[in-house]
Amino acid sequence: MAAPRVVLLLSGKRKSGKDFVAEELRSRLGPAVCTVLRLSGPLKEQYAKRLLDASAYKETYRQDMIRWGEEKRRADPGFFCRAAVEGAAQPVWVVSDARRVSDVEWFRDVYGDVVQTVRVAATEETRKRRNWVFVAGVDDTESECGLDQGVAFDWVITNDGDDLALGEQLETLLWSLRGRL
Repeated sequence: MAAPRVVLLLSGKRKSGKDFVAEELRSRLGPAVCTVLRLSGPLKEQYAKRLLDASAYKETYRQDMIRWGEEKRRADPGFFCRAAVEGAAQPVWVVSDARRVSDVEWFRDVYGDVVQTVRVAATEETRKRRNWVFVAGVDDTESECGLDQGVAFDWVITNDGDDLALGEQLETLLWSLRGRL
């Protein structure tokens, strides 16, 4: 595994469009240069071993999966981070779902100055249009609120459905990275 030149840690509320923004960045840079990593991927993979098919039960078992993931993180804060980066070889890594201060700390400890934090923001109205509904025990836990405080984001990307505005913000972000690529 080659060391990355850039690691972008995306965070934001459910239905803010983190995955969409991550895929837009990868599309603009190209898959040879940029890979999208998901910390929730290893979590779901490990949890699915208990359910056989977590995707069919994701919403039903989300709270239990969150609890189980928290137990794993308490024992080893870097567990899911290490699993997510395993095998990544591109020079740019976009982590689409950083959720906790411990995620940011792990990436900064391991990869240092190449790490930048990106908050993807969308209004509650936009998130509701994307079928978000508040779920107690999910939307008020660390998995959704862990980075609401305590991190000074390098970038804030507003993703309220204005494709032109989003494109301009992404181009500004990418332009700032050009010297590292």
